[in-house]
Amino acid sequence: MIRKIGKNFDHYYLHQVVGALFYAIMLSLALNYFWLPGHVYSSGFTGLAQLVDTLTGGKINVAWAIALVNMPLLLLAWFTLSKRFAIFTAMAVLLSAAFVPLFATKTVLTPDPLINAIFGGGINGMAVGTALRCGVGTGGLDIIGMELKHQFRMKVGSVNLAFNALIMVGAGLTYGWQYALYSIIGVVVSAHFIDLFYTHQQQIQEMIVTNKPEEMTDTIQNKMRRGVTIIDSAHGGYTGRDRSILLTVVTQHELPELRHAIKEVDPNAFYSESKVEHTGGRFYEPEP
Repeated sequence: MIRKIGKNFDHYYLHQVVGALFYAIMLSLALNYFWLPGHVYSSGFTGLAQLVDTLTGGKINVAWAIALVNMPLLLLAWFTLSKRFAIFTAMAVLLSAAFVPLFATKTVLTPDPLINAIFGGGINGMAVGTALRCGVGTGGLDIIGMELKHQFRMKVGSVNLAFNALIMVGAGLTYGWQYALYSIIGVVVSAHFIDLFYTHQQQIQEMIVTNKPEEMTDTIQNKMRRGVTIIDSAHGGYTGRDRSILLTVVTQHELPELRHAIKEVDPNAFYSESKVEHTGGRFYEPEP
């Protein structure tokens, strides 16, 4: 019985725990070694926590602020999204709040705010992207975005932009407008690194030309839970033979598995891939 529980824990939860721990450590390093010394603000609720620290004169420090500003949203996630997602997101948030003072340092690697913005943003983006890839939210705007998407099918880009704009205004009023501009650079770098590490949100359209359409469709649908559209009676211009064209959309994260499935069914199949800007209708996304 204990062995069975241990196996299930390894299979379902270990990577979430590792993701939460990794995020907390990386965020603490970004804050203590780059953002705070460089007077650079993060995006999202970490930036809000920094702003709370500044406005209260340090009476509510960044660590406490991270926990406090995220608490209402963690409760919201518990009741409206997923209890598992809420638990591991809370773990990431609370570990961050604990590790920020633990990694506190008086060492200043560089006083240059531009370097601090770039490296702090890169470390934060790597941390957030890895956590999301492990199925762990980082609180704040992650939860707001999922709520808007889940409840109202809304895009969250404008919400994120408006929220981060307020943080940047806070940076400008506090340290000077040049630091607001440095903070914006950090936000852009962070967003780029999130996209590099969090491949679940990037969608790819796959076009497959094969003479085994039924086999290929069954394999994709059964192994990957992805729909397939079949276009019959396509005619090969070079071979002069009839083929079928299959169209499907997967995430960047699923791409290696799809390529393996194609080669397994039909090693001679021709396929091409293109990035998808937007999908409508029914596209399966796992519950958080």
